[in-house]
Amino acid sequence: MNKGNIADKKPAVIELAAGTYYWCSCGDSKGQPFCDGSHKGTEFRPQQVVVDQPTKMALCNCKQTQSAPTCDGSHCGL
Repeated sequence: MNKGNIADKKPAVIELAAGTYYWCSCGDSKGQPFCDGSHKGTEFRPQQVVVDQPTKMALCNCKQTQSAPTCDGSHCGL
């Protein structure tokens, strides 16, 4: 699968409550870093993120990470 479009060159560091989220892999969502359905008609699919307890996460916005949905620093080379 191809890498998504670069939405931002820095991660979204977010406090997430317990729950289920869907990380945008295409880079086109207007609600980054989460999916808004913009991938429809493409090869991209959102990635489910299940959070058991409140936690701070660095979610990738450059869509080049090798550890989706979390940031692995790939944005530093863009």
